[in-house]
Amino acid sequence: MRRDLTQLFAVYAGLLVLFAATTGAAFVNLGALNVVVNLGIATVKAALVYWFFMELRTADGLVRIAALSVLFWLLILLGADVVIWFTRVR
Repeated sequence: MRRDLTQLFAVYAGLLVLFAATTGAAFVNLGALNVVVNLGIATVKAALVYWFFMELRTADGLVRIAALSVLFWLLILLGADVVIWFTRVR
């Protein structure tokens, strides 16, 4: 029990550090790279929340497949959005 609580607090501290990194990146002018950095940080934060707080590390295979299917459909929707954006008549 103590180890689990310590691990959750460590993940929470990591999320706070990533939040500070996101806030710091907002004040640094990186040009187009700023979006890539912020999306990368957001991906790591989402993975930490999925893996530890939603307990995917101890979940059954079917639950993990369901979580991956959510990611798959999100990528399809984002891909369709990018295609629409690039093929729009200007």
